[in-house]
Amino acid sequence: MRLYRSALGAAGFAQVAFLASSELIPSPVASTCGALGPPVFTVSGVFPTSIYTQYYNDPTATSVQPQPVITDPITHQVYPYDLSNPDTVPLSNTHDPQVIFPKASSEQLLDAAFSQVLSVANNPTFGSNDCARCQAALQAGKFLAMAAPEQGPTLVVRLCEHFGYKKDCNTEYGISGVGQIITQAIAHADVGGLDGQMICARFFSGLCPAATASPLDLSNWFAKPKPNPLPPPRKASGQRLKILHLSDLHIDPRYANGAEATCTTRPCCRAGNVNAKSPNETIFPAPRFGTFTCDPPLSLIVSALSAIPVLTRTEKAGFDFTLYTGDLVGHDGEHQMSREFVMYSETLVFDLLKRMLGTGPVYAALGNHDSYHKSQHPPSSLGGELSAQFDWHYEHLAALWEYQGWLPHSAADLARKHNAAYMVRREDGLRIITLNTDFWYIANYFNYINVTNPDLSGMLRFLTDELQDAEDAGDAAWIIGHVPAGWDGTHALPNPSDLFYQIVDRFSPHVIKAMFFGHTHQDQLMLYYANNATDISASSANAAAWIGPSITPMTNLNSGFRMYEVDSGSFEVLDAYTWISDVSSYPALDAQTDFGPAFEFEYSTRDAYGAAVPDWGPDDPLNATWWHRVTEAMEKDDSLTTSFVTYQGKSSVLTPSCTGECLAARICYIRSGSVPVARQNCDPGRTSG
Repeated sequence: MRLYRSALGAAGFAQVAFLASSELIPSPVASTCGALGPPVFTVSGVFPTSIYTQYYNDPTATSVQPQPVITDPITHQVYPYDLSNPDTVPLSNTHDPQVIFPKASSEQLLDAAFSQVLSVANNPTFGSNDCARCQAALQAGKFLAMAAPEQGPTLVVRLCEHFGYKKDCNTEYGISGVGQIITQAIAHADVGGLDGQMICARFFSGLCPAATASPLDLSNWFAKPKPNPLPPPRKASGQRLKILHLSDLHIDPRYANGAEATCTTRPCCRAGNVNAKSPNETIFPAPRFGTFTCDPPLSLIVSALSAIPVLTRTEKAGFDFTLYTGDLVGHDGEHQMSREFVMYSETLVFDLLKRMLGTGPVYAALGNHDSYHKSQHPPSSLGGELSAQFDWHYEHLAALWEYQGWLPHSAADLARKHNAAYMVRREDGLRIITLNTDFWYIANYFNYINVTNPDLSGMLRFLTDELQDAEDAGDAAWIIGHVPAGWDGTHALPNPSDLFYQIVDRFSPHVIKAMFFGHTHQDQLMLYYANNATDISASSANAAAWIGPSITPMTNLNSGFRMYEVDSGSFEVLDAYTWISDVSSYPALDAQTDFGPAFEFEYSTRDAYGAAVPDWGPDDPLNATWWHRVTEAMEKDDSLTTSFVTYQGKSSVLTPSCTGECLAARICYIRSGSVPVARQNCDPGRTSG
């Protein structure tokens, strides 16, 4: 760079300044104070170049400012021209060191997140807006889940203990509990948006209002429009199949005869679990065959399976096939569960079904308790190790089902690929499609990631494609799952439930002939109507979903099972027979070994309600149209609805009474196949009284 040197010294500068002033300024009038200089002094227009010895530019030029060369007397550094050059003003400082807060340890991040949540909880700025407060607290949790995920379970435990959410927080939410599942979900969820709102609504005592279903865009969902007119219905053969429906066995291999059946902390009927009001003396000893407050011991399971062939007259021929709608593992706490325990329970129960029910395949759906951790299944969209963390389970189930001879290899492979969901195409033209309904279940933490997507898991895409294939081939289809998508609207999330409803509408009644679920332990039914139930009538009723009674008596119910008679050509249900065992009689069986539980016929669906639809022939199907007409009769005759309530509880002596508005609510629940329909039309909280 060319440097410019000054031609004048300091004296020259003074001389120039003086000459300029004397030439430009007239002689002043004599000052009144001789100690002052002239009243005006005009500086020279020429830059005094003698101030500095060197310049980066020509200091005499008038088009730019002089740029002197400056040397720091302390550091002896000559400052570069770029510091002051108007043409090279920096956009950012990338040269100087910036003081950064030292990286916090994971323990410090944990403490900070915990403190932030408490600050949010106590911050008066939120006022009464508990929803905003909850979502703000989730932001702190999300930060920790992403920055130090190994500390996520510890944060959940500490918050649980601070707010008194559970008695044994570490057992429930520690690293061996669901704490790491919650950490994964929070890390991926939009906690400041709808995901967070629904988390706060579901898991934090309704701090946020329950979200309604998001608008569905079905413009590209279906490959083809619904046929109009519909193809002719399948022709009835006049031959009846016998189909067994079992649900919710919930076997308890750890059941302890004589243990406290009215314990304070469940599960009861376990050694060491006492009633806090009587810790030293058992109030109600667990009977050998089970009781209302506990899952069934092996003795009750074997008793039921021994009775089934005799009561259904299938000792020789067996069933054509059996439906098992999930939940064979007991209601153990997370700390009592393990992969091995789940696999043991599955192996035991499926082996018993094979041994004791004879011929005919068993088509099983996965229940929410049939996994470790219970109810938890991640969508494949998480990717990598996170999406594969339950593959061990899908592999074991698929292998068991194939080993027992119930599934062909192709269907078992579908179960491995689709989270235990599969399709079997039978030789008779019926397709059995099973679903993993944990992907719409409210207790699956992973379902709160991107809740606006009604099918994050791809399960409903799988269902739609299988139904389209069935329609193209002219086949009929049955859908089986565990958690009902509707009824009172308390089990499923709104968006996937809503999409499922639209899928059923698209493929009913010409493809979907029946659906079967479990989970509630009760004997219930749901109806699906055209056009999202905007017209609830017999003419718009498209499909019926049967919710099967449970073998477990837990939740104050009798033990029960059902058999359907189904036309082998149309695959329509012609009748349903239900048997029960009076659990209140079990204590009397302990003193002897001559008799075990008695299973007795409870009712025939056609006989119980058929008189309400007098123009229905004996071989006409108990389809959605028939069931809707039954509900119309219920609206006029409370005794019909009361009978339904009795059967719902499997005639248990502990079934709560239901009158007035409760009866009307049960009719509404029957007509609700989705969460949005139930919330829009029905009085909530009337499912058990």
